[in-house]
Amino acid sequence: MTEGDLNTPNDQTAGTGAELREHEVRTALLDLLAEVGTVTATEAASRLGYSSGLCSFHLRQLARHGYVEEAPHSGGRARPWRLRRNTDAAEGTSQERFGDLARGLEDESWQRWLAQRDVAPPQWRHDEAFSAVAYLTPKEMSRVAEVIRQALAPYQDREQRPLARPDGARPVALITRLFPLLPYTADGADQD
Repeated sequence: MTEGDLNTPNDQTAGTGAELREHEVRTALLDLLAEVGTVTATEAASRLGYSSGLCSFHLRQLARHGYVEEAPHSGGRARPWRLRRNTDAAEGTSQERFGDLARGLEDESWQRWLAQRDVAPPQWRHDEAFSAVAYLTPKEMSRVAEVIRQALAPYQDREQRPLARPDGARPVALITRLFPLLPYTADGADQD
């Protein structure tokens, strides 16, 4: 299979890049909250161009992991959110914290799939999980990541453009983790 094959949609491809889009939505929500202070899902949707349901879902996920909290309000259906004031997640860079959050949500989504796949429609009761080990330089590892991003690019706009989705398309989590395998000493400690 060539790089060109990866970039050409075909009948076998059902992915929408949903997992990659989730990172984008959560980052946008965190940035918006940092800018304006408090926001409801509807307000966030209006400002960011996503659906209010999508914003609501991701705000709840961010709250569940300690990044945002409900802001005080006078009741009613409006549910304003704000960045969490005192958070244990304040350690490390925001990119590291967000990466940890994203990996946790990916793992949670995988476990939910495993627990419920037997009730999915028959044509969706399988997954395409694989793993591999390759000996790469840092530059080659970056190149592999870029090839994967390019392969997914044709599907990225389907979140915002529902009419671009083929019949039967569903959100599919696409998770790629490229990292070096570190050696261990006999006592289990990392070696340099």
